[in-house]
Amino acid sequence: MPTTTGLAKITDATFADEVLTSSLPVLVDFTADWCPPCRMVAPVLADLARERAGELKVVSLNVDHNPETTAAYSVLSMPTLMLFRGGEPVRSLVGARSKARLVQDLGLA
Repeated sequence: MPTTTGLAKITDATFADEVLTSSLPVLVDFTADWCPPCRMVAPVLADLARERAGELKVVSLNVDHNPETTAAYSVLSMPTLMLFRGGEPVRSLVGARSKARLVQDLGLA
């Protein structure tokens, strides 16, 4: 179900289907409603999702409502952005950044 940012929301229950078995690379935004930097990066992620549709899937996971996945990937700070390829995490970034910097830091340039 899309959020107001346009990103698909995932949960502990849907994580495996949406992320681990995806044929596309998946960027997971580990976020929280109370997190100001999360709100800052949300439009950047929505832009990235639109621009890279068909080559990159961008989803959002609320850490407060999904403790199993959050703990499984040792997410302690928000926002944490984790790039998955073939069901495995290949990059992890903490904190908000510009779209250009995000693309560069994730190796998507």
